[in-house]
Amino acid sequence: MIKSKTIFASFALVGALFLPLGAAAAESGTSVEPKFLNWSFGGLFGTYDTNQLRRGFQVFQEVCSSCHSAKLLAFRNLSEPGGPAYSEAQIKALAATFTIADPSADGGERAGVPSDYWPSPFDTEQDARDANGGALPPDFSVIAKAREIKRPFPYWLFNYFTAYQEGGPDYIYNLMVNYHDTPADVTIPDGKFYNAFFANNAISMPPPLQDELVTYEGTGVPLTVDQYAKDVSAFLMWVSEPHLVERKELGFKVLIFLVLLAGLMYMVKRKLWANIPH
Repeated sequence: MIKSKTIFASFALVGALFLPLGAAAAESGTSVEPKFLNWSFGGLFGTYDTNQLRRGFQVFQEVCSSCHSAKLLAFRNLSEPGGPAYSEAQIKALAATFTIADPSADGGERAGVPSDYWPSPFDTEQDARDANGGALPPDFSVIAKAREIKRPFPYWLFNYFTAYQEGGPDYIYNLMVNYHDTPADVTIPDGKFYNAFFANNAISMPPPLQDELVTYEGTGVPLTVDQYAKDVSAFLMWVSEPHLVERKELGFKVLIFLVLLAGLMYMVKRKLWANIPH
């Protein structure tokens, strides 16, 4: 009986120690529970969906790139295996539609080439702030790695076993689909917009998506905010970590090697100590 009480007291102490973590998550200002999606690139063996990445790039190009930069994304990256995998001819044609500032070129400008990086929509940071009410739109190069959904204890412990690393795209998706009319009991400052998922609910970015805003090539894919949000979130994950699949493959090979090495070491130990009393 005393042992049972001791065990119960230990669990109660652990719960009390981690209770503030759950309370802190509850006080983050989010008004809705986040939705966790089943991404094609999730888990130990997940891979990117080329068609989804192409749709996501279309949303990024037609909607997001009017305000957000992607300074680490080169045009040629879009033709790499494992990504949107556009052809070299498509990339050359795409790059040529952009004008790149180049002091060495005649007139200081030239047409883009595949080796160029995605141009910023604004010349300077101040121009970006002036066009967005003083707010600076973040660069999208690693946005899917810079954002995450914080899960309270003990849920984050499972991440080590499920290889969960989709907190960034989950965050972006939930942000995109949670623009709503401002509730009557909520006050949003001028120049801000109500987002039920964003911390404290007041966000500087106006709702970027609406149904039928982007027309996808082909048929069968719904033209909805939900679908746009999924596709652009997946694309931004690829931009942030284009070699995710290769990293997983390498990690799996390393695990196999370690298992084989452990087996060999065990057999060597048995051989060395076989005739030695111990």
